[in-house]
Amino acid sequence: MNQSIQNIDPSSEISFARSALFDYALHIAGMVLSLGTLSIVALIINYIQRPRSRGTVFESHFTWMIRTCWWWLFWVVVLAIPVVLTAFLLAPIWVIPSIWYLYRMIKGVIWLNDRKPMPV
Repeated sequence: MNQSIQNIDPSSEISFARSALFDYALHIAGMVLSLGTLSIVALIINYIQRPRSRGTVFESHFTWMIRTCWWWLFWVVVLAIPVVLTAFLLAPIWVIPSIWYLYRMIKGVIWLNDRKPMPV
């Protein structure tokens, strides 16, 4: 991925940058405002945009967001076991994957602003 980043026309670059920024905003808003529901919309957009942006910096951003969502869901499901077994006494541990999720999304926005590819 990092070995060769294609040069794309400026209008496509602006379009991908806006789409990626919008997706990051949806992911962050989804976690903060809707407990991840808006992230479903963002995830669909990520899957649509990733093949279109193949070979560009933006492909890594769409991949980063997709992987972050699936890993977050994995850890929420794994952590559901101890939460349920302790009659929800350990429910606060669900905050850990959410903080990690928000960290990755904010990091992505910062790297997107600098037009740097994400380490995927």
